Amino acid sequence: MPTNKRDPASNQLQEWYSRNKYKIGHITSESGVAVPNQTSSITVGKYGPIVLADFNLIEQLGHFNRERIPERVVHAKGAGAFGYFQVTHDISQYTVSKVFEFIGKRTPIAVRFSQVAGNLGSADTVRDVRGFAVKFYTEEGIWDLVGNNTPIFFVRDPILFPMFIRTQKRNPVTNLRDWDMFWDFLTLRPESVHQTMILFSDRGIPDGHRHQHGYGSHTFSLIGKDRKLTWCKFVFKTNQGIRNLDPQKANELAGTDPDYALRDLYNSIEDGKKTDDFPSWTMYIQVMTTDQAKKQPFNPFDITKVWPHKDFPLIEVGQMVLNQNPSNYFSDVEQVAFNVNNLTPGIGPSPDRLLQGRLWAYQDTHRYRLGVNYEQLPVNNSLNKVSNFQRDGKSAFNNQGGAPNWYPNSFGGPSVDLQAISWTPPPEEIHGTQDYHDLGDDDNFSQARVFWNKVLDEGAKTRLVANLAGTLKIANEEIRDRAVEMFTKVDQSMGKRLKAALVEEVTVNL
Repeated sequence: MPTNKRDPASNQLQEWYSRNKYKIGHITSESGVAVPNQTSSITVGKYGPIVLADFNLIEQLGHFNRERIPERVVHAKGAGAFGYFQVTHDISQYTVSKVFEFIGKRTPIAVRFSQVAGNLGSADTVRDVRGFAVKFYTEEGIWDLVGNNTPIFFVRDPILFPMFIRTQKRNPVTNLRDWDMFWDFLTLRPESVHQTMILFSDRGIPDGHRHQHGYGSHTFSLIGKDRKLTWCKFVFKTNQGIRNLDPQKANELAGTDPDYALRDLYNSIEDGKKTDDFPSWTMYIQVMTTDQAKKQPFNPFDITKVWPHKDFPLIEVGQMVLNQNPSNYFSDVEQVAFNVNNLTPGIGPSPDRLLQGRLWAYQDTHRYRLGVNYEQLPVNNSLNKVSNFQRDGKSAFNNQGGAPNWYPNSFGGPSVDLQAISWTPPPEEIHGTQDYHDLGDDDNFSQARVFWNKVLDEGAKTRLVANLAGTLKIANEEIRDRAVEMFTKVDQSMGKRLKAALVEEVTVNL
């Protein structure tokens, strides 16, 4: 087939050969020693046993046995790319972050899109929340903004997160997707109702990674001059326009092209190199003063809640452009590690419970998957010099030579930056009783009701109910009834329509 009729992803190997055919050298071992034969092991005689002295065979098999690192527990399947973020509007009144220092400033970025629940081999077109993670390589260190394609989430408290994720994965006995598990948890924790409605709406299956919005989801803090604090939400709106797949088309693609979204992103970037038309998003913020936060009728740090745009309008900040595909998927995407706690000067956390848990959990999972020195891997490297007192461990590429590894000391090494206090949040006095405060009943339905009555048109409501019924029909009767009760609390009409759809579905399948 002529190469000009193949898409860039299909033609990647031919393109690589065309660029590198005069640079290809001889095969060597990992230590650079020439390999004399790559098609045969060393044996005693033509049909005799293999010898242990065959260093190339031992290295090949030993490396092969270790080629796969543990897949991510969550967000295992994904696609990544590189590009830049460019400031288009001044927000320096809110933050001293150098990312937003002046209009026109560019910061290199890495982005990873992902599916939340599926494993590494799952299809790109399943109904699932999509991860939306951005790594900013700033002169002040790495800033990671790790969110999803939805502005909210299913649970408020991090102790529930492992429980929720297990219900979205496989039954530990059958190793199959189990809709009893899925719906049992969601109907027992009605704080999930708003996010569940978004998941089963039209936006539950994006048409590739380019046609979806992205959200930091959590409330963060911006720290300005004189340690002035402003609460903030980060939003990325796709410049390609929202586009979604209907369930039938998504199912067809799952069987014919399970890597549909990955392929689409790769090809769009390669095609963009010819037209200078790359995938891009416009970044916005929503801001809320500390005084406003105290007066809201809802908890502004509750990740199951949105900030209404009419009260907290979007403020344009800049453009995110993806113009470079990974040079190697494993090195650039499988090994990229996003840390919620990577917050550079001028950007901070908030009292959001789920965010507080993620600040620790993300570091821990990367240490497990990639090793204690995962941030020394090239894709995770900071642009500025890293100086501290941490040493050793696996893959200690930058072990800081003979510098002292304790503090304080009398022999030099890095010192504390006394100016750093200027970009930390102001001191805050906190009162309260130390106890278990379960937020499960904190106004679970009002915003979901707005979504049903004011966001969805009649066609979207019909499709939402049909999508819900499509999986609820497989759950047991008690769970189905509980789901109807939960969605009835969103709106009476929604409950009636879902109940009718389930009666029809169950009758058809008897």
